[in-house]
Amino acid sequence: MASPSDQELVFSFLGNTARHPGVRRIDTHAASVFLIGDRALKIKRAVRLPFLDYSTLDRRKAACVKEMEINHPFAPDIYLRVVAITKAPDGSFDVGGSGTPVEYAVEMRRFDDSQTLDHLSRRQQLDVGLGERLAETIAASHAVAVRSSSNLWTDSIPIWIDAFVASFRTVSRFGETEVEELRVLCHSAFARLRPLLEQRAKDGHVKRCHGDLHLANIVLIDDKPVLFDAIEFDDRIATIDVLYDLAFPLMDLLHFAQPVAASHLLNRYLSTAAPDQTGGLAALPLFMAIRAAIRAQVFVARFDRLDAEHSDADRSATIETAESYFQLARSLIRPAEPRMIAVGGLSGTGKSALARALAPLLVPPPGAIVLRSDVLRKQLSGVEETERLPAEAYTPESSARVYRELTTRASRVLSQGFTVIIDAVFARSDERQEIHDLAKRLKVPFAGLFLVADLRSRQERIHHRVADASDATVGVAEDQEHYDIGGLDWLQVDASGTAETTLDRSLSLLRASA
Repeated sequence: MASPSDQELVFSFLGNTARHPGVRRIDTHAASVFLIGDRALKIKRAVRLPFLDYSTLDRRKAACVKEMEINHPFAPDIYLRVVAITKAPDGSFDVGGSGTPVEYAVEMRRFDDSQTLDHLSRRQQLDVGLGERLAETIAASHAVAVRSSSNLWTDSIPIWIDAFVASFRTVSRFGETEVEELRVLCHSAFARLRPLLEQRAKDGHVKRCHGDLHLANIVLIDDKPVLFDAIEFDDRIATIDVLYDLAFPLMDLLHFAQPVAASHLLNRYLSTAAPDQTGGLAALPLFMAIRAAIRAQVFVARFDRLDAEHSDADRSATIETAESYFQLARSLIRPAEPRMIAVGGLSGTGKSALARALAPLLVPPPGAIVLRSDVLRKQLSGVEETERLPAEAYTPESSARVYRELTTRASRVLSQGFTVIIDAVFARSDERQEIHDLAKRLKVPFAGLFLVADLRSRQERIHHRVADASDATVGVAEDQEHYDIGGLDWLQVDASGTAETTLDRSLSLLRASA
């Protein structure tokens, strides 16, 4: 067994700049990471905490093995092996030597930590497609995660709520009225959602997930998001509803003022990556609020651990971050009135671009759920989103089926408290009337936007499409010029300019009609 003093000797060896030039050490409450050349060595600290016990060498070795087991599937190019730190008879240390193991480390391939998503967010360097790529990565991890039908996950939620509320009551900057409001809203939401959460567990949506998907645990490598540092010390903490796993990066993107990326992440996850998860949308505000509150709790605890050696700026920044997450939790749990927006127009008018731009601007956060007829048609036909369909897939009967399914899915989203944007041509008056009638039945505000642009502009846009779900061609656009649109009582938007201009015009019309 290695004592804490032995571990400090190991840390001194690894941190020795003469032996390891340019070494950099990063400490957390549970681990110390040494960045040496193109490798990183992560060692569990000899500590015993309420939620983990690394107090013996055997426990630390087991934790390293578990970390490899959990994280290698997420990031096989990062997590390399568990390696012993050995001590020779002469008292010298080595990494993977022939002496006696006195410590164990997870050896990882070093990556550019300036490319973690928290750093990219701070620098405003998240491109619009990153949210979609992240959705595919997270959905892929959920697809292979091990299922659990236990209700332990559901039963733990009120315990977590009480725990973060108790921690907030120790912080003078958090008003008691605000803390109590958060407590009441979270417990009320949980009581209302409990039957749904228990049913989702029975249906297999509770799995052994990553569990700690804040933005600092996602790194961009070769333009692909890679998940790392998953929870390894307690399967119970990481065995959660997959939407609770997704809620962490969604919430954190909102914290870092990246609503567009959050909207793309959620919509891609639900539309193509994991469409079977739409039925759990009602729980997402609670999930995100809990994630934000627990993140605030983490920073409160971090503030409490700061000693006199830390600057006033460090202490101020830490408690301000805690307060920011606390206020985000309060905003996420507040109920918001959903609405329905239908975006119609002939091919090439920019419907999909407008729908994507509108989505993050609508409540509740992270924005509206976009239902696109072109994507849905491909799903109903059982083909990939960008695979071209034959002409028979566009018969009146098949199109009617698509619009019926759009209506069904819109109803499902709205009934769970989320705003929906339906993106389809809506060339027929009965199609427009049916979607309007749905809004009336569900008693939600409705707005129909119909985009118009000249043929040349539409054909030019269609010609430049790349890897898009739409099968429309320049010939289709010309044929559509002869459509009988019928009486149009929707808001007509001149979409002949840029996407930004179309968005501004649409927002003005929506505000005027509200």
